[in-house]
Amino acid sequence: AITAGEFPLCMSSKRGSSSSAATSSSLFSSSTTMKVIAVCAVLAVVALCFVSVAPSTASAEEYKSVRELKVTTLHKPSSCARKSKSGDTLSMHYTGKNTDGSVFDSSEKRNQPFTFTLGAGQVIKGWDEGLTDMCVGEKRRLDIPPEKAYGSRGIPQAKIPANATLVFFVELLEIK
Repeated sequence: AITAGEFPLCMSSKRGSSSSAATSSSLFSSSTTMKVIAVCAVLAVVALCFVSVAPSTASAEEYKSVRELKVTTLHKPSSCARKSKSGDTLSMHYTGKNTDGSVFDSSEKRNQPFTFTLGAGQVIKGWDEGLTDMCVGEKRRLDIPPEKAYGSRGIPQAKIPANATLVFFVELLEIK
């Protein structure tokens, strides 16, 4: 947060004094000083408002429930000879997380890519929709609402609760 002494236009307590000698030698008149102090106070309040609405930690913002599929490209290769489309067989690495950040599955930990046919209903709807138009080597984050994941049933044995938003970090390794 910016304090009055740190803001370039604000007077620090060292520059302002109630004595007449300090006031007469000051760069600003009393009315100008009061205006500058008022502006600094307003700026401090505005700065505090921005700080209070910002997430307190990156992890608090990193995993939250969503109502619609959210696709974020994390890395895109400089060249892309072919993009994924419905009917393609994709080979992927993935890590799946709950909104509390806990990992429920990871192909990377097993060092075994997952292969499936895009658009054939072999995976959750969030994957079929979120992995289209992807390049080999591309990495994405998929925030998938329950309706496009496992819905009200969840998968308790896989530590996926009912009505869970899921977060997947995926990398496309190959398109066949």
